Amino acid sequence: MPRGPFLYAILDASMVAGRSLTEWVDLVAGEDRATVVQWRFKGLDDAAALEGARELRAATRAAGVAFFVNDRPDIARVVGADGIHVGQEDLDAGDVRALLPHALIGVSTHNPAQFDDALMKPVDYIAVGPVFGTTSKANPDPVVGPEFITWGRRRSQRPIVAIGGITLLRAPLVVEAGADGLAVISELMKAEDPEASARAFVAALRG
Repeated sequence: MPRGPFLYAILDASMVAGRSLTEWVDLVAGEDRATVVQWRFKGLDDAAALEGARELRAATRAAGVAFFVNDRPDIARVVGADGIHVGQEDLDAGDVRALLPHALIGVSTHNPAQFDDALMKPVDYIAVGPVFGTTSKANPDPVVGPEFITWGRRRSQRPIVAIGGITLLRAPLVVEAGADGLAVISELMKAEDPEASARAFVAALRG
């Protein structure tokens, strides 16, 4: 994983809005922007999800950033993704490690019990959230607040990625709470100028 604090851009298939996935990577990832890109494609059929993953694998490699696939280790393996991110209802991280022995693995956690369970698994980072209220998920888990990040940081030095309702103004607060990475969707994909938004996030993280 990149050294923190870093911007972790999640590209959601439902928000592509006329741009190609390659264009999205060119805008939000690379020097002074996101150093990790995740492909999230709920609602797409397998063929479209795989096609998007292949395009993003090529684009992220050209940009020199890490590429993660959400939920689907099979697609991650086919395209040679750098990593896979799984949720609480997906394959267990131990099973994912058996399928992808050399990949980076991240897991979502939404409460202390899930966080402690993740510490026992072969994961490379732990995502916590939603830190704030979010509209990026249809049925979000309860808000955990920055306090959960601080609690998790006291439990482990493993990288923590914060997600959920993270805006430019909230970014420094999340880093101060102990997050290594900030996962951002809407603030990038719905921005009038996504590239400027990505650069502003990174500047805020460094500032």
